[in-house]
Amino acid sequence: AAGAHAGKFEQAAGGTLLLDEISEMDLGLQAKLLRVIQEKEVERIGGRKVIPLDVRVLATTNRDLRKAVAEGQFREDLYYRLSVFPLHIPALKERRGDILPLAEMAIDRFAGRPVTLSACAKEALLAHDWPGNVRELENLLQRTLILLSGSVIHAADLAMPEAAAGDAAQGDLNEGLRDREYQLIIDAMRTHRGKRGDVAETLGISPRSLRYKLARMRDEGISIPGERS
Repeated sequence: AAGAHAGKFEQAAGGTLLLDEISEMDLGLQAKLLRVIQEKEVERIGGRKVIPLDVRVLATTNRDLRKAVAEGQFREDLYYRLSVFPLHIPALKERRGDILPLAEMAIDRFAGRPVTLSACAKEALLAHDWPGNVRELENLLQRTLILLSGSVIHAADLAMPEAAAGDAAQGDLNEGLRDREYQLIIDAMRTHRGKRGDVAETLGISPRSLRYKLARMRDEGISIPGERS
């Protein structure tokens, strides 16, 4: 068919396809993924031709998939298909030696210009426990860079939790940063016409994080483009 086009599996032919946050995939998509992995073939959207596949699948999750299987939230057969060689990566707080290298990599990726961390900013990053792990670190730095006018990030520039002030809402942004984050989400929702997968990818966050942020925006009475009434 004229409208048929190559999907992600076909584009990854001969290589590796990364499926990030596999635990967030709904059961219907899990069944389709299982079929593709088992049969090693796929049909293009809009086409009828069966295309053989030679793709290695790498899946990531921050949840306990065995628990998700027991709760009926993840297919047991897909779990065993994917668990050929499981790797457990410790939480970021358990490998603090990785925090600064990861932070510098994130800055290089998001800044678009030379930006460095001051000594006090490094201390602030090392002192935080990072319950959201690498994604929390990357999101924090991305937000910081959006508002940064200079070339050096100081501790005051970071939207870090104020544990010393007894702030129980860890990770909450101050009002200015939160408004800016909301505007980025609104712009992305408008650009992608409400397609959440594309919006999450553009913002560099997980679909689950996007759902949480959208719910929080709705609770605050914010109109979100692309959402059905």
